[in-house]
Amino acid sequence: MAAQATRQRTGFWQNEKARGEALTAYLFLSPYLIITLVFTVGLLIYAVYLSFTRFDLFTPPEWRGINNYIESLGDARFLRSLYNVAWYSLIVTPVQTLLAILMAVLLNAPIAGKRFFRTVFYAPSVTSSVVISMIFIWLYNRNGFINFGLSQLLSRDVTVSWLQEPRGLIEIIAGLFGGTIPADQWWLRGPSVALMAIMAMNIFTTAPTFMIMFLAALQDIPGYVYEAASLDGSYGAHRFVNITLPLLRPVILLVIVLSTIGTFQLFDQALLMTAGGPLDTTLTPTLLIYNEALGKAGPPRMGLASSMAFVLGAIIFVFTFIQRHYIERGTEQI
Repeated sequence: MAAQATRQRTGFWQNEKARGEALTAYLFLSPYLIITLVFTVGLLIYAVYLSFTRFDLFTPPEWRGINNYIESLGDARFLRSLYNVAWYSLIVTPVQTLLAILMAVLLNAPIAGKRFFRTVFYAPSVTSSVVISMIFIWLYNRNGFINFGLSQLLSRDVTVSWLQEPRGLIEIIAGLFGGTIPADQWWLRGPSVALMAIMAMNIFTTAPTFMIMFLAALQDIPGYVYEAASLDGSYGAHRFVNITLPLLRPVILLVIVLSTIGTFQLFDQALLMTAGGPLDTTLTPTLLIYNEALGKAGPPRMGLASSMAFVLGAIIFVFTFIQRHYIERGTEQI
């Protein structure tokens, strides 16, 4: 076999036509390969190097070893940002996944005007995140439509500063029963009102994207599966739970993984709507990395920012691995 493979490789290089076709193919691929090697692989390797150095963008990097990683893991603001994004992912991922499934099931049903509803549901997903953020800043304004609608519904004035409210959900619930949470135990307060406002906006804009994935998966389920289930007396919710959801399991895995990665990388909405405030309750790792790298709150610390980025990447990898281990199990047999 080895001798045959050697003869095939030798014959390939001796074949002028095959050699010319391969050269032409690599010539057309060369722009992509060069860009990938320089701006992806090359920059990744350079970022790894910077994560072990002290670099302020103006002077040559100074080697620090693993000190940047030690400092990252001990940085109070970085830990706070991980806490915020953990709450964000814990709430946003399951809610938008469930909402996407429900919308897909609705649009897969034999109802009139399905094309119109698909367009309406999907429209927020194709709108720029900057535009959506600016719209929701206006809606969340103290005199915006959300407070106006709540005032009409409750028959009293509601003037909640949605994006400036640092109180946490658990803190608010405890306050209703006369309890308080000390300031030094901020991790017990839960996600802030400002962070939950960003959560609601992102669920509204991202769920339709996943809805399209679920809708395609639903339409790919053979009709005879449901016919057989009907003969066995399976209808409604029983059929949805025992037949539809198991068949959607591979897509559910994909959606949960993509959603988790996206939530841990939350950046532009937090930057535009709150800039990490109030009191760092909407600070995210990517926003902190951005601030540290460009020196938004002091001198640029590109080395520290790089180490934070790789710590965040490792956390995302671990969560993705765990999700695949528990959700993907048995998928191949479906």
